[in-house]
Amino acid sequence: MTYSTELASTPGEAQTIVDTALLAARPAELEPGKVYAFHTRQGVHKVDLTGPEHTGTPPRKQGTTTVRDATSFAAYFDKHADSDTEVYADAERLTITAVLDAHQADTARWSGHRLTLALRTTDAWKQWKELDGKLVSQEQFAEFLEDHLPELLEPAAAEMLEIAQSFQATSKVDFKSGTRLATGQRQFEYVETVTAKAGQKGQLTIPETFIVGLVPFDGSQGYKVTARLRHRIVDTQLRIGYKLERPGDILATAFGDVVTAIGEAIEQPVMNGSPA
Repeated sequence: MTYSTELASTPGEAQTIVDTALLAARPAELEPGKVYAFHTRQGVHKVDLTGPEHTGTPPRKQGTTTVRDATSFAAYFDKHADSDTEVYADAERLTITAVLDAHQADTARWSGHRLTLALRTTDAWKQWKELDGKLVSQEQFAEFLEDHLPELLEPAAAEMLEIAQSFQATSKVDFKSGTRLATGQRQFEYVETVTAKAGQKGQLTIPETFIVGLVPFDGSQGYKVTARLRHRIVDTQLRIGYKLERPGDILATAFGDVVTAIGEAIEQPVMNGSPA
């Protein structure tokens, strides 16, 4: 009779042999950017190495970059946009937004990488708007003109400086009346009372309108704005100011020119509105 020398192993012993073999095997290097699945005693175990902590790069471009002028917008746009990028201009918010990873015609994309041009009005524009329609004292008006000589175009800054100095020189007189001359100027009659002397009469003549040159937005071009003189004599004291002609239209024109400049610099159309 012949006897076999092989010993039958139980299922548990067989698994032990497999586990021992697996532990003895040389570890395999896994490649980042891939997903691996392994059979274990507890089932299938998955190892995901596609995250940025493994690959060293984000899975996609995302976030919103904000710039302040058209030149910066074009520079960033040229670097990141593609043929499916969408661009929107919002005149109410004074913004231009590019969805750099917008949906394609037959493929959805994340729409999470965006570029926004958020225009800011210049300090000079804010200051001229702040005094627009207000009546102030002669001293205040004179100081304002002196502080803003670079923006004064017509009459020239030198002439407007003389007018400002005239306001300061006549700040202690009593004004009687103001009339409009045929030349389009305003003439104010005043009386200067000197101690122990009779009142001395005088006249102060200033233009009824003047032209200022303002740059509405940082990085944009300048525009001419007409300012109309306004005044009121209250208790012999002259209160004076100006009213800008249709500054809202100037702002709209300036925004439209920025949109046009961007439209000429890129191939994609600039749509009126805002992205979802």
